[in-house]
Amino acid sequence: MFRPTHESLLVQNAEVDRLELPRIQDDDELEALKASGALQPIIAGETLRFDPRLDPSRRFCRPWTRDFVQDIAQAYYNRFHQQIQVNSAVRTVKVQKKLRRHNRNAAPAEGDTASSHLAGLTVDLQRRGMSQEQIHWMEHYLFYMKAIGLVEPEEERHQWVFHIMVSGRYAEWRESQDIVPMERPEPATITADSRPE
Repeated sequence: MFRPTHESLLVQNAEVDRLELPRIQDDDELEALKASGALQPIIAGETLRFDPRLDPSRRFCRPWTRDFVQDIAQAYYNRFHQQIQVNSAVRTVKVQKKLRRHNRNAAPAEGDTASSHLAGLTVDLQRRGMSQEQIHWMEHYLFYMKAIGLVEPEEERHQWVFHIMVSGRYAEWRESQDIVPMERPEPATITADSRPE
């Protein structure tokens, strides 16, 4: 449903530029953004786990991206009683360049189609191992969020992940909601808020 395209990369980078976020160059910049609170840790728990290969130092993202991950993980768990797996979150330019050497499909580290992982806006959620029902649920959830301008998703077939850039507008939208999508993300079927306190 969400094929990776040049246009999608442009949309993702336009959001990075709109928010005036830096592309994180190296570990020193990464650690400084963590220390300032500009990057927040994604917390594993009942609804969410990490690919064990993901370096703990890169299990971080922007605060609104963290909130999105928590929300979709809770909704997915409520529906399927299974965890969502985070395979990737923030990356540095140094890491992205290394990734490009091993993965021809990885986005560049620079330019107007650079990976949005470099700004901490984006997570990759594992698609491999999901049933058709689970994949369709994810697609419907993301279709709704994309339609209202809150995410820019791609389904990466080579890595079998949902690559999801979360707009900075998600924070404002989330604060305006007394409810979050639970079963099917269509307005008529949204149920009561179950976000954790």
